[in-house]
Amino acid sequence: RKSLPHCRRINRMLSNESALPPAFSRSNSQASMDSTSMEDFWCEVESIKESSEDGSEEATLLEFKPADEGELEAEWLQDVGLSTLISGAEEEDGQALLSTLTRTQAAAVQKRYNTYTQTLRKKNKHTVRDVRDIFSTNDSSPTFETVPVSPVPSNGIQLPGQKPVWKSVSSNSCLDCGLDKGSPSITEELSYEVSFSESIMVLPKTQEWPKPQRFKKEDSALPKYIVRKSRFGLTEIGDLSPEDMKKIRYLSLIELTAFYDALGVELKRNRAERVRGRENGLFGVPLTILLENDQKKVPGIKVPLIFQKLLLKLEETGLETEGILRVPGSASRVKNLHQELEAKFYEDTFDWDQVRNNDAAGLLKMFIRELPSPLFTVEYLPAFITLVEKISKIKLQLQALHLLIMLMPEASRDTAKAFLQFLKKVVANEGKNKMNLWNVSMIVAPNLFIYKGKRANQQEMQAAATTAHIVRLLIQYQDILWTVPSFLISQVRKMNEAAMNNSKRQLMFDKGVRKLLRRKTMERERPERPEGAVTFPPYLQSDIPEGVIRVYAPLHSKVSMAIQLNSQTKAKDILARFHYENSHSSSQNARGQIQSLHEIGGNIGQHCLDPDAYMLDVYHANPQAEWVIKPKAT
Repeated sequence: RKSLPHCRRINRMLSNESALPPAFSRSNSQASMDSTSMEDFWCEVESIKESSEDGSEEATLLEFKPADEGELEAEWLQDVGLSTLISGAEEEDGQALLSTLTRTQAAAVQKRYNTYTQTLRKKNKHTVRDVRDIFSTNDSSPTFETVPVSPVPSNGIQLPGQKPVWKSVSSNSCLDCGLDKGSPSITEELSYEVSFSESIMVLPKTQEWPKPQRFKKEDSALPKYIVRKSRFGLTEIGDLSPEDMKKIRYLSLIELTAFYDALGVELKRNRAERVRGRENGLFGVPLTILLENDQKKVPGIKVPLIFQKLLLKLEETGLETEGILRVPGSASRVKNLHQELEAKFYEDTFDWDQVRNNDAAGLLKMFIRELPSPLFTVEYLPAFITLVEKISKIKLQLQALHLLIMLMPEASRDTAKAFLQFLKKVVANEGKNKMNLWNVSMIVAPNLFIYKGKRANQQEMQAAATTAHIVRLLIQYQDILWTVPSFLISQVRKMNEAAMNNSKRQLMFDKGVRKLLRRKTMERERPERPEGAVTFPPYLQSDIPEGVIRVYAPLHSKVSMAIQLNSQTKAKDILARFHYENSHSSSQNARGQIQSLHEIGGNIGQHCLDPDAYMLDVYHANPQAEWVIKPKAT
């Protein structure tokens, strides 16, 4: 590239600067990389700087507001859905959430609430609830059920003398994430049955964490993981209803905090005050506004059309281009294309054939950099960088990153997933484009994590290798990271059950309900119905035999079917039976769509089931659910 000698000089200069003792502890990630291995990173930083200075990008600074004492704890309690602890109100949702927490999660909430109340008392603001009123052990306070710890903790640290115990699954019932070529021969298993923080607590007190190890840039240095499916199967993020995903987010932040507490690592957090972005156009527009505009043209779309089109252009013609993403396009051409896209994209008059592959890659990176809110939120980025610097075990890093993905806003998470899928395709074509996993990670990292309008400061320089490592984990383990841990789904079920029970108890005190119950009691004491009275068919009565479910398929000609479950019945078996029964008479809509079995109601909002889920286990977990076959949301 034209400025390669200049980039090398910058790289040497930065390497020399980072060798000086910084004002804070030196990042092991920076020390672990030589200047040559990070050359692409610093060249990309210089390219970003040049594009900002020539006016082709609108610089919008991210300002970080310092937090007053106690404010972070108050915001944390609000973010996890426990604002009732601040207001003092007795709301059912907060009580339901508190009743589902594990031991370590409850301790994390108690610690933050304690800090918050002590701060308020110092400031003499107003009377606050004593922490003992919330976490006391009397009968009137919420109880905290501790999730049982399995012999194999989900962070993969196995205690001496214990052997892995798995439920019986077929040999291919797992999610495989690893590199095919040159990967380590040993494959490690991950479990989602136990919360990550609870698993850490089973470590012996004498256990010492290994000293931080240096990053290895070779792709083969990353371990290979298998997520063994439980009898409930695996659940992707899009398989749950928005209401349940909101609860997943609450629980994920509590779990992330408990996870850091258990590791003895500070959960650092940025408080970014973002400048409001544009309300129309393509670049520099918030993802939510872009999606609102795009959904008028394509209902239900989850990734902005312009972003999809840029990815499609590169996938069709650019995957085999040598140095794609690394070799920059012409700055003047990219600037002109940017302006032309803004004017012609929604009119469908833009000529994509004129766009060269390297220019398309430049536009893609520009789109990501100009987002008013970074694609991967900067809020908890310092927390993850700290963890990577202090904990060298990749499995623990992966668990923290997994919880951070659960915290992302829906629009950012869906867009990030599409981006990572594209990057995985780039790496898969390494033989022709000369871009391996580490190369791609170094180019992408500054576009994601060096904030707009800023020059790389000392802290960012030291975190260079760390951010590249984060991108490498995101690309390599994306299938794992976009799977919802089953222990969180179990907690959502408990939360929904607790909320329903609270509602039932409240209804019992309602005067109108009591009158209705008395009237029903009187009706039951009346003589039996005369002979010939109308009765409902068995499948509409509440006393359905144990282990029998009625499955509904609105798009099929045979819209319902009663199915007797056994211990080996899977969701895909029910789908196959419906397909066979309706193979000659299904509607045209059903034939053209991939159908999935959904669990709806009871203790879950809506749950698209894994085809390998054992239905009797799911039925026992949610006997009040309805079972519907319909297309899976994409």
